Amino acid sequence: MSTAKYIPRLAEKYKKEVAPALVKKFGYSTVMQAPKLQKICLNRGVNGSVSDKKLVDVAVDELSLITGQKAVATMSKKDISNFKLRKNIPIGARVTLRGEKMYEFLDRLVSTALPRVRDFKGVNEKSFDGRGNYTLGITEQIIFPEIDIDKVAKITGMDITFVTSAGTNEEAYELLKEMGMPFRDAAKKN
Repeated sequence: MSTAKYIPRLAEKYKKEVAPALVKKFGYSTVMQAPKLQKICLNRGVNGSVSDKKLVDVAVDELSLITGQKAVATMSKKDISNFKLRKNIPIGARVTLRGEKMYEFLDRLVSTALPRVRDFKGVNEKSFDGRGNYTLGITEQIIFPEIDIDKVAKITGMDITFVTSAGTNEEAYELLKEMGMPFRDAAKKN
């Protein structure tokens, strides 16, 4: 009986192809200096959650389905009377992925979910924060094959943030591009 440990496809790709390519491009002295993906955070605000508490439960369940990891409800931090919002009321859902689940989610996002977006021309390459992190906004949760369209009551979006160890936007851009992220300008060049 073999005891071979499962390694996600993109984790292996990072070790064998991406890290050496980044070392060559940026002239690092060792592979350990190459930027790497640290975590992926998914965040989803729920419109109308103040009046209907079940909407947050649905959002938590959908995020858990999409990521394969239990999502948690996010709570409001303060009272805002204009929105009829009280402190510590659930208003959204979030989940943070690391390790194997992070690579598996990125693989499914790039190879399955993003190509299902209507009129998809690539993701915006200008959504970096200056410190090597990238945020991608998705307008419809139904692009993920895990979501059953017949059971969806309301189409909502989410933000997906890729946190990398890169120091600059350029390094993070190259890392995500090598990992398979379909950026718009890369699609134009090909």
